This record gives sequence, structure tokens and C-alpha cells, in this order.
Amino acid sequence: RTGRALGAEVLLRWAHPDHGAVSPSEFIPLAENTGLIVPLTLHVLDRALRQAGQWRREGLDVDIAVNLSARTLIERDLPERVAEMCHRHGVPTSALVLEVTASMVVADPARALPILSRLHELGVELSIDDFGTGYSSMEYLKLLPVSEVKIDRSFVMSMAHDARDAAIVACTVQPASSLGLRVVAEGVETREIGRLLAELGCDLGPGYSFARALPAAEFATWVTHDRAKTRSMGNVIALSA
Repeated sequence: RTGRALGAEVLLRWAHPDHGAVSPSEFIPLAENTGLIVPLTLHVLDRALRQAGQWRREGLDVDIAVNLSARTLIERDLPERVAEMCHRHGVPTSALVLEVTASMVVADPARALPILSRLHELGVELSIDDFGTGYSSMEYLKLLPVSEVKIDRSFVMSMAHDARDAAIVACTVQPASSLGLRVVAEGVETREIGRLLAELGCDLGPGYSFARALPAAEFATWVTHDRAKTRSMGNVIALSA
């Protein structure tokens, strides 16, 4: 509804010198099976916060979202590591969004829930990713210390022409909003979808309708240009890149 770009989600890509672009669907399972997923996740988190800190020093304040792996979520010292990284890079914990799925919590609730609670106490924003699929349900909105719900793109991308998907999105936005949660709709590929989401009261929506994935330097330029354009255009739908 404001048209302002508020944040970025980190996407991990591998540009291999011999094999070219390697999809995350190929290398993430390898990292999980070899035990490298924890150091990989922490490396991505550190790089993301370093970049966010640089943007802030340049006057560009944006939130940054990072996906947590299931294995990283149950690391006992994760909250301390997150706090140290935020402090070292000059990023307030409130500007960091850590995305988890309900299935990750269900897999080991005894270990995951205390860690999520400690992250929440630090001021880190927690988000339920891929909501509407797998184990996700409204029950988890009550039990987990989250501030954000991300509606899975499988419902969002077809909501303009599929009444059932549109109903599912609406049935997620309204109760989540009434609980005081921020609602993000993934996969905003067209302006029509963005308009429908804004009418429903959805808060944010990343997607190709706004911009494709960008390297950090290009993203900063895009946000600066977008905010200047937004000031001149006035009231349009809210978005995040």
C-alpha cells in the first residue's frame, strides 16, 4: 500500500568455474548429506549481515531475511552466534528476519522451541516460511514466537484465476493479520496479483513483478531508484524485493 521497498531475502547461488550455474536443488541436499549445511548456513548469514551493515553505513536501511536450515535451528549456540554477527556488522537484531518452516520445528520441538524463544528475546524477527504446505497450520501461529507468515507461492501465483487459491490466501491473510502478524505473499509475478493482495490486506510481497534476483550492488541501486520513484508516484501497493 505504500509502494516502498522494505527489505531483501538472501538467495544462495553457486557459479561453478567448470559447470556454470549449479541449482540450490542440487547443492543444498549435498550439503545436508555431508554435514556441511551448518557451516554453509552460518556463512550465508554472516555474509548477509555484513552486506546489510554496509548498506546501513551508506544510508540504505533495509531488513534482510535469511533461511535457516533444519540442522542449524537446533544448534545450541545459534542465538549467541546471531547476536555476535549482528553486533560485529552493526546491524540491529530487529532488522534480521530468520525464516523457518513448521516441519523443522516439528522434527525436534524440544530443541528447536527454546532456540526460537531465545532468538525472539534477542529481538530477531522470526518467520514461518512456505505457510499452507506441509505441517503448517494456524496452531503454529499461536505456539511459535513468530512475527511473520510467508504464504507459499504455489497459492499466490495462480490466485488471479483460481478461486480456491484466492480463498486459501484470503483465509491466511485475515486471521494472521488479526493476530498481529506481518503477512508476506511469495511469488508476486504480476501487478494484478499485487493489487489483489493489497486489497486483502497483505503486507509484503516479493516477486518478479517488482524485480528479479539481483547482486548486492545492483540491489542497492534498484532500491534507491525505486524509493525515488515511489515518492513521485504516491500511494501504490507495498512490496519487498
